[in-house]
Amino acid sequence: MLYKRSSELFKTAQEVIPGGVNSPVRAFKAVGGTPIFAKSAKGPYVYDEDDNRYIDYINSWGPMILGHAYPPVVDAVIDRTKLGTSYGMPTELETQIAELAVSMVPGIDKIRFVNSGTEACMSAIRLARGYTGKDKIIKFEGCYHGHSDSFLIQAGSGAVTFGSPNSPGVTQGTAKDTLLAVYNDLDHVKSIVEQNSGEIAAIILEPVAGNMGCIPPNDGFLNGLRDICTNNDILLIFDEVMTGFRLAKGGAQELFGVTADLVCFGKVIGGGLPVGAFAGPNKIMNYLAPEGPVYQAGTLSGNPLAMSAGLAMLYSINNDAELFTRLNDKTSFLNKGISEILEKAGVEFITNQVGSMLSVHFTNTEVTNFTQASSCNMEHFNKLFHCMLDCGIYIAPSAYESWFISDALSQSDLEETLDGVRAFTKLI
Repeated sequence: MLYKRSSELFKTAQEVIPGGVNSPVRAFKAVGGTPIFAKSAKGPYVYDEDDNRYIDYINSWGPMILGHAYPPVVDAVIDRTKLGTSYGMPTELETQIAELAVSMVPGIDKIRFVNSGTEACMSAIRLARGYTGKDKIIKFEGCYHGHSDSFLIQAGSGAVTFGSPNSPGVTQGTAKDTLLAVYNDLDHVKSIVEQNSGEIAAIILEPVAGNMGCIPPNDGFLNGLRDICTNNDILLIFDEVMTGFRLAKGGAQELFGVTADLVCFGKVIGGGLPVGAFAGPNKIMNYLAPEGPVYQAGTLSGNPLAMSAGLAMLYSINNDAELFTRLNDKTSFLNKGISEILEKAGVEFITNQVGSMLSVHFTNTEVTNFTQASSCNMEHFNKLFHCMLDCGIYIAPSAYESWFISDALSQSDLEETLDGVRAFTKLI
């Protein structure tokens, strides 16, 4: 494929935007080459500025679960735009989408809308600290909760993993209150809790990791965290920015039968527009201003365009009894096909799948945590990425990102994707 226009646009963008992009992974640093500039998208396809068509497995990093330019969402946004784009005042739309979300998700009574997943997770942590009166949190290596200071922490050393900043601008004072645990390792979590008894406000995690590739929780892991939190007066926070309304109507809580104390949303809940949210039971959510002492605010929170898009998306999901069956079937077909092709070619790999999230890890061992994900063959992944791109298939430009399958994909799209994997096997 030719990428002349994208290359020109990237050079121009680098002169006025840091790195030429507004989110680092878009710059293709992990895989090399020049990023593709999108021009339009429809259904399962995205089109670049050189008019190349790609079968899309990023789907705006998850929200386009029903495909791009989904007509009910587009119509809702157009209709709402004609009435004004922002008021800075309450609207009925906010209550309507809140009522729908609360009816779909187990364990929540109230929901507060914000503008991004980062803002949702940041606010949930503040609320947890205010509610419990404690300062420290536990997060897991490889789980990403946005770019708030509390989450940009890398592993330290010692029996208990104390955090240290992994970005300039994050203070040591902030980092000391973030403790890092190994994903899928309950014993490690227990040791951290024991050595910080009475100091931990919350444990936050992606119930299905999507930022070290797709990594599911081991059997009993989420239940074990629930027990640890209950027994130690710690709030359990599920970051369902990726999994919420994608793995089931009620997200990972419904899928795994584990109820968190607070849940963070993004992606799907906005129908493709910038939306985040955090939710929980009355006893916790009532600590938020203006009812309670924990402050959180935003001029564009509950923006009518975003609310109209999210309401149309959630309504469609809630009223489609077969949606998640179709998504699981399409993803399982891909998983099986990719596995058969790579096995036949003698490539070392494993795949991880949960619902419509999928990853290919080039390794001969299981991948259940960040260390294992980091030990995979990145050269193989980079070749896969560029081969797929040349075949008109767009997967994430990083081995640490999940594939997101949309309901708009046809059988022929899935078969074409498998042809791209076959082409990759001829390169190694």
